Amino acid sequence: MESRTSCCFSLGLLIIFTFITSLTNAAVQYHNFVIQPTPVKRLCKTETIMTVNGQYPGPALEVRNGDTLVIKVTNFGKYNITLHWHGVRQMRTPWADGPEYVTQCPIRPGGSYTYRFTIEDQEGTLWWHAHSKWLRATVFGALIIYPKLGCSYPYPKPAREYPVLLGEWWKRDPMDVLRQATITGAAPNVSDAFTINGQPGDLYSCSSKETVVFSVNAGETILLRIINAALNQQHFFAIANHQMTVVGADASYTKPFTTNVLMIGPGQTTDVLVTANQPPAHYYMAAEAYASAPGLPFDNTTTTAILEYTGCNPKAGKLPRPTLPQLPAFNDTNMATAFVAQVKSPSKVDVPLEIDENLFFTVGLGLINCSRPSFRCQGPNNTRFTASMNNVSFVLPTRNSILQAYYQHTPGVFTTDFPPVPPLQFDYTGNVSRGLWQPVPGTKLYKLKFGSRVQLILQGTSIFRVDEHPMHLHGYHFYVVGRGFGNFNPKTDPAKFNLIDPPSRNTISTPPGGWVAIRFVADNPGIWLMHCHLDDHLTWGLAMSFLVENGAGEKQSIEPPPADLPQC
Repeated sequence: MESRTSCCFSLGLLIIFTFITSLTNAAVQYHNFVIQPTPVKRLCKTETIMTVNGQYPGPALEVRNGDTLVIKVTNFGKYNITLHWHGVRQMRTPWADGPEYVTQCPIRPGGSYTYRFTIEDQEGTLWWHAHSKWLRATVFGALIIYPKLGCSYPYPKPAREYPVLLGEWWKRDPMDVLRQATITGAAPNVSDAFTINGQPGDLYSCSSKETVVFSVNAGETILLRIINAALNQQHFFAIANHQMTVVGADASYTKPFTTNVLMIGPGQTTDVLVTANQPPAHYYMAAEAYASAPGLPFDNTTTTAILEYTGCNPKAGKLPRPTLPQLPAFNDTNMATAFVAQVKSPSKVDVPLEIDENLFFTVGLGLINCSRPSFRCQGPNNTRFTASMNNVSFVLPTRNSILQAYYQHTPGVFTTDFPPVPPLQFDYTGNVSRGLWQPVPGTKLYKLKFGSRVQLILQGTSIFRVDEHPMHLHGYHFYVVGRGFGNFNPKTDPAKFNLIDPPSRNTISTPPGGWVAIRFVADNPGIWLMHCHLDDHLTWGLAMSFLVENGAGEKQSIEPPPADLPQC
């Protein structure tokens, strides 16, 4: 895939000089992350939550392209935990990727583990979060990647930059919310509030004093690095009376375009430029749910922060309450679709044209039938919720991680028979027979040869309900070459693919009752999880993993595991 850095060196400079300069500029950063219980008051009530270093959200990591990160994580909490560096390629270092029981065993209470990895050919906004059950509800933070020294953005340098992290808040321990849903088989309770940088904002009880304020001088342009860290909700986001120019997504630059509203799914990041060209005052920025599944409950509240022009103090009571931006209806799929269609790479990219692996995965929900009424079967009509890809509901192992079992040649932990196409073809977005609603559990992987050129169609289904599924692939970015509604048509839909300037993403949503097509080259050996980034769906099994084999020689092979890798 093409380089996505914007470097000021001309192509005429000597390769050796460029290589030496990049080595000189690269730095090694050392950080200590302490997982600890922390009392935090929101919505008039104090809850004890898991945090990193007592911060909610957690500390932002600021690095440059080419830097190496060494992060020691010590777990003083009461739960097992791992951390995932969302969107980082982790070239040859899957041991640092973080998903629990996939690439490592968890860090147990009292234990520690040091993550070591290098940022390679990535610039923009990523983030990090817990990857153990629902701990990422409060354990997350920004990962900002600046250009190398001597390099610049492909747009005028903004006067200021702010991370904007969208989250969710429950009036109880999120792990208890998950535990209740796991016991009953029902859908988990929706959140009680959304947050911006950890604060709900003016529209919630006991929250106005802590509403987040972003300062700006009249006439200047700022960069907002927007991250959807919400556990189970896609969002619409807007700023009253201000337009946003999208310039990046998932640590890839994009062709700039202007919008009043953006849609961002869990796991995704979007970089936008905002010019302070309105009368000096204070203006709400706001986020609310984009809920595409008909008939399902969702948090219908609105979180706010304030864009404050210098000299206007919203806390002093001198100015009227700011107006809210106009946000779409919660189920405005047309708006969401129109926004996603505008995201493209800045110029022509190197999309794989010849395909070695042509894969077709269904993604969707399901129900497990119970033989008799039970408190453990409180889903619709005496069932338990489940989810699957190609009718396989992913089951995490517990006695070893998949990557450790693969590296150590330990049998019985996983199989490599994940189906490349649905075991049974059906009308995926039509009326699906109830006999197809219950998937088969398994820890199944799909094996890819190093260097394989892959096309993957992710087809949503109407089993139980249609819904958008923000699908995240660990260890890779991919090109989104097509997207549509209904069933994918292999005869006609490929003719509409964008093979010129498709966006490069690490997380992309399937439209409700539709499909998305992605392409990538399997150039990173290891075990790489692919899953829905709605954590209730992940809990139900909407996931699978790729096993990318080693290539030729050391530079195409997995590095040996670190000495302090946790054991199960």
